[in-house]
Amino acid sequence: MLTHEYKKRVRYGETDQMGYLYYGHYAQYYEIGRVEMLRSLGLTYKSLEEEHGFMMPVVSLQMRFVRPAYYDEELTIRTQLKQLPGQFITFHMELFNAGKELVNGGTVRLCFVDTKNQQTVTAPKVLLNKLRPHFETDQNTPD
Repeated sequence: MLTHEYKKRVRYGETDQMGYLYYGHYAQYYEIGRVEMLRSLGLTYKSLEEEHGFMMPVVSLQMRFVRPAYYDEELTIRTQLKQLPGQFITFHMELFNAGKELVNGGTVRLCFVDTKNQQTVTAPKVLLNKLRPHFETDQNTPD
């Protein structure tokens, strides 16, 4: 299993009239978590698309709202991969407030698409090679 954490402060423009993080912005926080996890492995979305020839579109998103996040509150975005990817990659997401209370949780499932022919493919080797060391002691199978 691979776990990554990233801190992000709720900006004024991301809140609603009540001062809560607007529900529509949670998907963007999930994206920040995914992007920063990949960056921690030495990969960027840009390099995956331009150098390695694949994209990762979202095919499903599920989330649950536990408690509000507020303007100027620092959140921890925890991103986990519990299985090596196969045809799909599923990110498990949790957002925590400064008191380490769960604010929001969910999953994002993405597939892999070849940029040249727009066809779905299995997880590219460049990604698997970066992820495999984190799963060597795990017995997880691809989803």
